[in-house]
Amino acid sequence: MDGVVHDITVGTKRGSDELFSCVSNGPYIMTSSAGLYANGNDSKKFKGDIRSPGIPSRVIHVRKLPSDINEAEVISLGLPFGKVTNLLMLKAKNQAFIEMNSEEAAQTMVSYYSSVTPLIRNHPVFMQYSNHKELKTDNSPNQVRAQAALQAVNAVQTGGMSMGAVDGSGPGGPSPVLRVIVENLFYPVTLDVLHQIFSKFGTVLKVITFTKNNQFQALLQYPDALTAQHSKLALDGQNIYNACCTLRISYSKLTSLNVKYNNDKSRDYTRPDLPTGDSQPPMDQHQAMAAAAFAAPGIISAPFAGAHAFPPAFAIQQAGLAMPGVPGALASLAIPGAAAAAAAGRLAFPPLSGGHCVLLVSNLNPERVTPQCLFILFGVYGDVMRVKILFNKKENALIQMADGTQAQLAMSHLNGQKLHGRAMRVTLSKHTAVQLPREGHEDQGLTKDYGNSPLHRFKKPGSKNYSNIFPPSSTLHLSNIPPSVVEDDLKMLFSSTGALVKGFKFFQKDHKMALIQMGSVEEAIQCLIEFHNHDLGENHHLRVSFSKSTI
Repeated sequence: MDGVVHDITVGTKRGSDELFSCVSNGPYIMTSSAGLYANGNDSKKFKGDIRSPGIPSRVIHVRKLPSDINEAEVISLGLPFGKVTNLLMLKAKNQAFIEMNSEEAAQTMVSYYSSVTPLIRNHPVFMQYSNHKELKTDNSPNQVRAQAALQAVNAVQTGGMSMGAVDGSGPGGPSPVLRVIVENLFYPVTLDVLHQIFSKFGTVLKVITFTKNNQFQALLQYPDALTAQHSKLALDGQNIYNACCTLRISYSKLTSLNVKYNNDKSRDYTRPDLPTGDSQPPMDQHQAMAAAAFAAPGIISAPFAGAHAFPPAFAIQQAGLAMPGVPGALASLAIPGAAAAAAAGRLAFPPLSGGHCVLLVSNLNPERVTPQCLFILFGVYGDVMRVKILFNKKENALIQMADGTQAQLAMSHLNGQKLHGRAMRVTLSKHTAVQLPREGHEDQGLTKDYGNSPLHRFKKPGSKNYSNIFPPSSTLHLSNIPPSVVEDDLKMLFSSTGALVKGFKFFQKDHKMALIQMGSVEEAIQCLIEFHNHDLGENHHLRVSFSKSTI
């Protein structure tokens, strides 16, 4: 198969199928036909053969599995690449063997996971080609359970399975409705993004999105509980984008959703005739905003980009589903079908073109607003390049972010928030850049260039700041506090603006960090602007951001 590296070992450098060198009384025996038998009653010592693990085989050896792993979770690693034909679980050793239906499928799987370390329950697992050409299983209880799981999951792919065939893993068994929480929401996640992701596993009938406890959440309905279970197994704990936007999925107590409007918050795909509702933006505007969020190069990037030169958009032919324009980093989510299609050379569609990175902010307080305060506030959600307060309309400002994704993120979090007593309106501007005044044409300091500012939070690729971005809240996270500064010092500092300090708590293990709770979100916004980068002495400048926690 073109483009696939054949001699490859994924994960740490260890001997092939290393568990067999230390099994003294294990239940596994080897026959001369290079097949691996699982025999629950046999106590012969197993010895592996000497074939290099770099030689392709349709049997894949998986290591470092979580101790409470179940069969379906292991099977889900192989599903996007082809049919899983056999499974051998070694739970005591945190290892397993997966047999694919073809060597080509196994090669695609190993090649993909060499670039993207698979995660099961946030736990990295490692894999390589096995010494063995095939698996053979007996009727021992462990293997009966593995075979049942294998038949159940494969039946989902072919659609030939009844509801009673799989046991529920949650209270009362699976529901056709999933509850989805998106954590570490650095990039905007829209209803359409969720629909594209979850459609990979079956027909999505209805979706409702909402924000609760400062978290973006959704309820999503499939036709049956089995499809929902398959989707949950594959997607729970995965990241939509690199290192952020983590999916936390559970079964809902609801068995059906009642959707009244088709708009950017809710959708009933079985009822295209539903009204949009009065307060919603038209659909084409929503889609344009979503497209802008995906457009920035270099921020949302496929984990295997560069090495394999895949473009950031794929058609997932394997499942018969075309997904044009999906950002390449969706491959970091367990949609390795995208990578599988790419590895097989079935590339499709160019990436989307550039997006809007300039925001128009209106309804500002002209008596108090400054470029610096907008730079600090919007800098929580991206790197602000330039700020211009309009000379003749000082309640309006243009803010240029580093890219369209950051602009979308700032807009989604700050639109409607109060600054200096007035609710800001934040929209995408038609301008593509903020122009600086020409030499000799001063504008009273209303335009500032922050392109080289040392206060940019996201200039380092992979910075931990990417995963610590939250909506404005009354609780602020403080860091870089010097040892000489105590609780009363910080309380006094934050109350000096006239704001109410309702609570304060140092981190137990690290007194360089603390949480401080203000009287309102508006007061917290003002304090963040006022005290981010405040000099606390001893060469320590305070870092302030919004927290998802409460005191």
